[in-house]
Amino acid sequence: MDYKNSKAASSTITYNKNKIEEPTNNIYEAITIIAKRAQQINGDLKSELIEKLEEFATYTDSLDEVFENKEQIEVSKFYEKLPKATAIAVEEWLEDKIYHRNPEENQE
Repeated sequence: MDYKNSKAASSTITYNKNKIEEPTNNIYEAITIIAKRAQQINGDLKSELIEKLEEFATYTDSLDEVFENKEQIEVSKFYEKLPKATAIAVEEWLEDKIYHRNPEENQE
């Protein structure tokens, strides 16, 4: 998923509770699903950021030297400006992009 082009809100907004719980008819189940998706998104973003920052890593034996790399700072700022993982997950939920199922309901 391309999180960089997400239309999720970058600040806190209020959502309609009925729209959130509509797919499951249970607000707690819906929030649990959204939270699990947010954890997945957060893990993806974290690993992507670490991978990009590794490109700028310079390893020295001296702890006294600190190098400021402008490209590294720009990459970090870009990721800081992205919407939070929870906002992206809620947006995906409202757009019906998250697959979910309850295994207890599927038993016959």
